Amino acid sequence: MSGDFGWLQALASLALVCAAVAVSRWKRLEAERSIVWASLRAAAQLIAVGLGFGLIFESAHAMTWAWAWVVGMTALSAEVVARRARRVPRLRLYALAALALAVAATLLILFGLGVFEMAPVTLVVLAGITLGNLIGSTVQAADAAARELVDERLRVEGLLALGFDAAGASRMAARSAIRTALLPQIERTKVIGLIALPGTMTGMLLAGSEPLTAVLVQLVVTYVVLGSVGVAAAVVVTAVAAGAFTRDLRLAGWVRD
Repeated sequence: MSGDFGWLQALASLALVCAAVAVSRWKRLEAERSIVWASLRAAAQLIAVGLGFGLIFESAHAMTWAWAWVVGMTALSAEVVARRARRVPRLRLYALAALALAVAATLLILFGLGVFEMAPVTLVVLAGITLGNLIGSTVQAADAAARELVDERLRVEGLLALGFDAAGASRMAARSAIRTALLPQIERTKVIGLIALPGTMTGMLLAGSEPLTAVLVQLVVTYVVLGSVGVAAAVVVTAVAAGAFTRDLRLAGWVRD
């Protein structure tokens, strides 16, 4: 990176944002406000993160602050999932359990295998990468599970009448929802290297690492992210499906309404 990079260059990059706003006005998309708001919000959030990293670097309790940051990110991610799939009761708790399990497994593998050395900023960055990939898939998993159960409620009730338990009656809906959540990540994994050059590898190359080392590290991160998406999707769909039934094996009110 050039040593004279600063605020002027960052502001100059807004030229493409202005072009997007112009296109929106030209085509009457009415997306100008959303584009501007997204840009301002991204700037505020990234600046806050940069200041936070500065505090972590300088603090005598850096690792404690880093773990607190990871916990906060996980809780906020669960809140985001809950807000985007509102019809599912207790989704916040389900999402928190799914995301926490997936993030813990990811960090255990990455640090346990020695891919990265345990350090405060590394911990926060890796957790952030993992959660960034998990949120969309977890939202899709929860929403797809709820939609499948609602749309297929007559079939589910029929299976219950035939003597199936809750897991058996909801199996097809759960399977379809997990597949829906996994598909985008599977497709992204397929095109890595051919079309997409992922961030971990790119960052290491720009930092001067050997290409093969950067590729191997990226491969581990890719596998871990794909697996964590599968884990989170399975956990949240299983929880949503279980929450669709009462104790006496009837469909819950939110499914029937």
